[in-house]
Amino acid sequence: MFFETADGTRLAYEDYGRGPAIVFVPSWALNSDMWEYQIPYFTDRGHRCVTLDRRGHGRSERPSTGYDLDTSADDLAALLDHLDLREVTLVGHSIGGAEVARYLSRHGEERIARVAFVSAVLPFLKLTEDNPEGVPEAVLQDTLDDFRTDRPQWFTRQAQAWYATHLKNRVSEALVDWTLRQCMSASPWATAQLLASSFHTDHRDGLRRISVPALVVHGGADFGAPPAVTGRRTAELIPGADYREYPTAGHGLFVTHRDQLNADLLEFVKS
Repeated sequence: MFFETADGTRLAYEDYGRGPAIVFVPSWALNSDMWEYQIPYFTDRGHRCVTLDRRGHGRSERPSTGYDLDTSADDLAALLDHLDLREVTLVGHSIGGAEVARYLSRHGEERIARVAFVSAVLPFLKLTEDNPEGVPEAVLQDTLDDFRTDRPQWFTRQAQAWYATHLKNRVSEALVDWTLRQCMSASPWATAQLLASSFHTDHRDGLRRISVPALVVHGGADFGAPPAVTGRRTAELIPGADYREYPTAGHGLFVTHRDQLNADLLEFVKS
């Protein structure tokens, strides 16, 4: 299914089941297919599950503009308006979590019942004087240079760390290949622009203003978004947030720790 955003971009979304709505926001470079192990679980338990392919990803159109978190947040708002969803649980993974945070800052909580940040790249990635836990700008530039040199090789190098296979998380080569094919299907322009926008966006003030229940889930072995820089700091900023850290999980815990994540999300949604 498709709808049009304010600038005329046609975006793809999927809508399954009936009941209280959960909107799953995919990770950077991935699309709706990443939630393969969550959507059936929640529809079987009486929930409506909606997920969006952001612009430049999956089956959505690839315009030349709009690859910043403000536009991503506005696109998410347009989807909720299009379906007139209310009392929504938002679940965002990685940069999808940053998009959820930006949505709350720009559009408020009127339609939102609760939010879950899974492996989210929050609260602020860039190293600055008032953010000494951040990452130097040179790291971002090196990554962008790698994209321009050999993007497939960059994603291939990340695959094992993504799933923390060194900690004996069972992930088949076929599943790794499935993940890589999703990443490579995304627009190169979109992935580079969105990564830069995420790196430079400061969410700290917005997180402090969240008043709906919030769950923060992070992998203790997340190499790409270390919990000391992201997950733990995010939970400290959100009033009353429930923080859960999986010691053996990497960034791709929606696959490797699907049973634990699904159970924790279900408990949160019912609470």
